[in-house]
Amino acid sequence: MLKLHSMQSSGNSYKVRLLLARLGLPFELVDIDVLSGANRTPDFLMKNPEGRVPLLELPGGRFLAESNAILFYLAEGTRFLPVDPLARAEVLRWMFFEQHSHEPAIAAARFWLKLVRGGRDLRTHDVDRWQEEGYAALRVMERHLGRRPFFVDGTLSIADIALYAHTHVAEEGDFDLSTFPAVRRWLARVADEAGHVDMAWRPAESRQMVSAL
Repeated sequence: MLKLHSMQSSGNSYKVRLLLARLGLPFELVDIDVLSGANRTPDFLMKNPEGRVPLLELPGGRFLAESNAILFYLAEGTRFLPVDPLARAEVLRWMFFEQHSHEPAIAAARFWLKLVRGGRDLRTHDVDRWQEEGYAALRVMERHLGRRPFFVDGTLSIADIALYAHTHVAEEGDFDLSTFPAVRRWLARVADEAGHVDMAWRPAESRQMVSAL
């Protein structure tokens, strides 16, 4: 069985749980408390030297890190990754956009302002930059989604899953989505798709990783 090392409140971890749920794949969930340092233990660093979640553990003991790489691996041969070469490239284009232009602002703002106690005071000098870059990414999404229901070929793909994970909780990072109607319609459309689960969802069998710190 697949084993997913994950943090429940992490948008990057949620991406993978959402795709696994949509695919109906059984998996074991192992909670890694990043905020208390469980991702920096010698045992975890042996699995992923970067010390990041999510981390997918495959049967046979191999590991795959990076949320979008995991999405791409799991989506192969499914409806969430097109067969057409150009459409596949478009999916990758938007996943690169998510990691380069979207996640560094929108996810970072949510992490420090919502999840880290005292994070706003610790990162006061970054808030204006996060706002500027995050709203710029949202405007790109608004223009694109104003003409189509999903990011690629009019159907839900891992590009949508990658971008949905952080966007649907963007307001927790002080982003106001009220002026992005196309983005809000797209968020509702993704959530209405069969097999959708929210960020709090967990598989029936999971276990807690207790931080060594």
